[in-house]
Amino acid sequence: MTAAADTSPFVVSFDWLAQRLGSPGLKIVDASWYLPAQNRDPRVEFAASRIPGAVFFDQDAVVKPGSSLPHTLPSADDFVRAAASLGLSQTDTIVVYDGPGMFSAPRVWWMLRLFGADKVYVLDGGFDAWKTEGRPVETGAAASPEPGQFVASFNAQAVTGFEAMRTIVDDQSLQIADARGPGRFTGVEAEPRAGMRSGHMPGARNVPFTILSNGGKLKPLSELREILESTGLDLDQPVVTTCGSGVTAAVITLALQSVGHRDNMLYDGSWSEWGGRDDTAIVTGDA
Repeated sequence: MTAAADTSPFVVSFDWLAQRLGSPGLKIVDASWYLPAQNRDPRVEFAASRIPGAVFFDQDAVVKPGSSLPHTLPSADDFVRAAASLGLSQTDTIVVYDGPGMFSAPRVWWMLRLFGADKVYVLDGGFDAWKTEGRPVETGAAASPEPGQFVASFNAQAVTGFEAMRTIVDDQSLQIADARGPGRFTGVEAEPRAGMRSGHMPGARNVPFTILSNGGKLKPLSELREILESTGLDLDQPVVTTCGSGVTAAVITLALQSVGHRDNMLYDGSWSEWGGRDDTAIVTGDA
């Protein structure tokens, strides 16, 4: 697949997808997930309407069993079972979308790539706009997919856990990009999860995920590079992405990968883990 010169190689347009609906080896995944304040139920919305042939990836269900944190990565075996049950194989061309665009879909894009799929793309614009434009929509009960044959190949360099993150913060050894909004980053706004401290990790840069897209579409590569650098990131050096629970951090990851940055990893526990403990360093105010 070829992308326009100033467009991410990891996103596809409405036209691109509409022209290929029903093609062999093309799989479409609804990865919609919402915060309680958004007052939307992604499962209910998927049951009502979806892009034809889409399957629903439940980001609250495909997680590590028993974890006290939201969205903790499952084991490779558990991920394989979940992906295969959705009809996915690591060799498929997979297009992932969410409702508003560039919100929760990049997390599943990242997960699929983390476990070995390499032809994975995010739908630029999101399903809300797809419907508004009168694009093809499927209603009624979604068909059960034929099981896929997903063979995992885990990229351990693309994700980091708590102990490694503590070392990164203590040593200031890697750049940290935090996707939460400025209010939560500076500590002015309370965290949406009760009992959690506000602020950010020492040394972190604030890269609110919302500044990386416009109307649900990832911004052009030239703009992305300028935006990322304007937050204080050196794109020639490694970056760790983080957010509230590991979802919107992947929007930064998508932006970084799009501009050719490859030495980046996502902190899976994110602020749910770091801000939920009482033994971690937290600062408030601007970066």
